[in-house]
Amino acid sequence: MSLSILQTVRPGGAIEIAPRGEIDVDTAYEVKEAIAEVLAKGRPARIELNMRLVTFIDSVGISAMVAGFQTAEVSGVKLVVTEPSRFVHRQLWVTGLLGLFGAPEPYYAGAAATPEVLPGA
Repeated sequence: MSLSILQTVRPGGAIEIAPRGEIDVDTAYEVKEAIAEVLAKGRPARIELNMRLVTFIDSVGISAMVAGFQTAEVSGVKLVVTEPSRFVHRQLWVTGLLGLFGAPEPYYAGAAATPEVLPGA
């Protein structure tokens, strides 16, 4: 499976990088390049790595994310993960890296549209 990456300017000056597909040994460099490209153009308020459409990530993909985080940090830019797929969330949790990327909650389709009501609330 291939990987595609969409970049969007978010309100407030943040740049969203949204990979879609699998981040593995064959495609991990694309994530690092996307982050480096954003930083080469300037210093955004922050970089949001939206991982909602990532179906698989291996250790090389995780390493690329960490390298991107470090590159952004050296440039004075905060890189956070937003809307990780359940698979990505689990991989970040298992590796102990969830907190590094802002401890995002996993993305569940339809979760934003229907707020959860707790009994007795």
